[in-house]
Amino acid sequence: MLEGVLFFPVTPFTDIGEVDLTVLHQHVAAGTDAGPGGVFVACGTGEFHALDVEEFTAVVRTAVAAVAGRVPVYAGAGGALGLARRFARAAAEAGADGLLLMPPYLVESPAEGLVAYTRAVARETSLPVIVYNRANARFDEHSAAEVAQLPTVAGFKDGTGDLDLVARIIPAVRESLSASGKDFQFFNGMPTAESSQLAYRALGVKLYSSAAFAFAPDISLAFHRAVEEDDHRRIDALQRAFFHPLVRLRKRVPGYAVALVKAGVTLEGSKAGPVRPPLTSLRAEEVEELAAIIAEGRAVLAS
Repeated sequence: MLEGVLFFPVTPFTDIGEVDLTVLHQHVAAGTDAGPGGVFVACGTGEFHALDVEEFTAVVRTAVAAVAGRVPVYAGAGGALGLARRFARAAAEAGADGLLLMPPYLVESPAEGLVAYTRAVARETSLPVIVYNRANARFDEHSAAEVAQLPTVAGFKDGTGDLDLVARIIPAVRESLSASGKDFQFFNGMPTAESSQLAYRALGVKLYSSAAFAFAPDISLAFHRAVEEDDHRRIDALQRAFFHPLVRLRKRVPGYAVALVKAGVTLEGSKAGPVRPPLTSLRAEEVEELAAIIAEGRAVLAS
């Protein structure tokens, strides 16, 4: 079972576009030193969509070595069914502790098809699986309850922001698991999840993805403490100074949810490199804007 802030590392690339495993090891090790509750490597922030299986395997293996057993390491899997199975097996062989199941490739599908997709990937390994509800993989309360009953499915992560649906999914899943007593966790998987975490927490969802942790773990951890302590003065100050400006910058261009994190990691001293196409990197003036946002967030911590 996971707890605390969840760290989603970037996947650093060199100037010629190759995965930089040396920088990745440093990035993951430093992030783990900061004290997250888990590491989710080669997922959305880690540009899972842009990695081939060999690169993915090297990334997961490097992250596992950098974490060195201090916290659980989850790896992404998803896309076309055949590839999703390969990614799942590769993650297990590379030493991952669990899987975050991303959406299938491109197609829209009925809920029962998503259940079948999840079942097919989950049975490739014995690793616990967190199902990611987002994009073209949208579960309703009935299908969410059905996948929750699969032996290795251990969590449900929402990236839709549909709180009405999430409010129905949570009790449906809990009811479906009540007889078994199975441990199961819910996650807020929205971009810049801190900006919506109070709403998710009201529904009983305590865990969330923190993209900010990758480049500003001090701000991320301070916000988490404030939420846990119901310190609304600190919550409001960090939202106004850091998270809300970050959201406005992120929304400026599609794909900036990843690009601004890579820029932040580079600003903090680790050369994360560019994002891979079809994503685009921040412009120079936007990198300066991000640096100012980080400075404003740290000013709140110092106040």
